[in-house]
Amino acid sequence: MNPRLRKLILTAHVASSVGWLGAVAVFLVLAAVGLTSDDAQTVRGVYLALEPTGWFVLVPLSFASLLTGLVQSLGTAWGLFRHYWVLFKLLINVIATALLLVHMQVVGHVADAAAEAGLSSGDLFGMRVQLLADAGAALVVLVIAVVLSVYKPKGLTRYGWRRQQDLRGQQPAVRGDQRAGLAAR
Repeated sequence: MNPRLRKLILTAHVASSVGWLGAVAVFLVLAAVGLTSDDAQTVRGVYLALEPTGWFVLVPLSFASLLTGLVQSLGTAWGLFRHYWVLFKLLINVIATALLLVHMQVVGHVADAAAEAGLSSGDLFGMRVQLLADAGAALVVLVIAVVLSVYKPKGLTRYGWRRQQDLRGQQPAVRGDQRAGLAAR
């Protein structure tokens, strides 16, 4: 990938990932307000707002983050399967996106209930707590992905190690204990 395209894709990936993180933070605050408010109109408004926020902000940003991350990893030296931190970020993104789609069913159910009759403080309490807990968990997981991106912990996968050896044109190094075993043969 040429440097301009790489920077463009990196910018899109960072923007969509940070946007997803920010949108989850807002979702968490709104879910907390919906759960704790005594004002029926506020509660109703919160849950009516969460559904379009999920479908038109959270879901597109999660897919944009996934797509741009894949393009970024496949088009750069980091690779998709070479480093554990890239692999973990991919798993985080895929699992978080899948769980978000499941989570949106709960959001839709609560939003439908709010649209039909409004919600009192005890209505669908378990689902409303789930919305708050899921958003909190998502925020933690996305922060972990950010930490992985910033610190890039060392550690090559087996594929990454082999690829690195191939690129260097070397045979895999033989450890001292392996040398002793070869000498004994």
